[in-house]
Amino acid sequence: MKQVILITGDSRGIGKSLCEHFCNRGFFVFGCSRSETTFSHPGYVHMVADITKEDEVKMVVRRCLDEGQRIDILINNAGIASMNHLVSTPAKTVTNLFETNFLGTFLFSREVSKAMIKNSYGRIINFTTVARPLNLEGELVYSSTKAAVEQFTKVAAKELGSFNITVNAIGPTPVATGLTKTVPNEKLDKIISSQAIKRMGTFSDIHHVVDFLVDPKSGFISGQIIYLGGINS
Repeated sequence: MKQVILITGDSRGIGKSLCEHFCNRGFFVFGCSRSETTFSHPGYVHMVADITKEDEVKMVVRRCLDEGQRIDILINNAGIASMNHLVSTPAKTVTNLFETNFLGTFLFSREVSKAMIKNSYGRIINFTTVARPLNLEGELVYSSTKAAVEQFTKVAAKELGSFNITVNAIGPTPVATGLTKTVPNEKLDKIISSQAIKRMGTFSDIHHVVDFLVDPKSGFISGQIIYLGGINS
């Protein structure tokens, strides 16, 4: 029986690459984002939804369960970034970042875990960033939202562990996506120089870690924050 996976933020970048990857692996893939996607596959269903809206999140999860019968894996990939100094950060930016990066992760995890509990099985993968352990200047609010995601990951792992549900988080180093296009080269170079493995990350680097964490054999690994590139917390 095909495993059913739900990926948020699937229309571009890491999310789109994950959809392609898991479709190629034979999974039944559901995805959602605020915009349409150019990717299509017989085993893939895309939905347009705002992950900060509770009713829309419930709609997405309901459709997944109606068509897929269950959800084995949730990947909370959707997120936004903004580079602002503390004194020049508008309050609206703070609200937008926390609603998308933290609230969206919370809402999907809450709704999907209800279905996973009924099946006594589940894998939840959240996305954080190396900007958190590196304490990068100019990314105060962004890294704070991801710190919240990391705390959420650790506590949710404890609350869901007895139901055979694991919750882990991945913190990629810079990858060539829309989020990094506006980052100055000097800043990217500084991040890379802080890594043990001094290069940009790739989609394949992320795929390998996700594959490991969602594997049924990885049921004893939960509450972990894995930074790529050799970054230490």
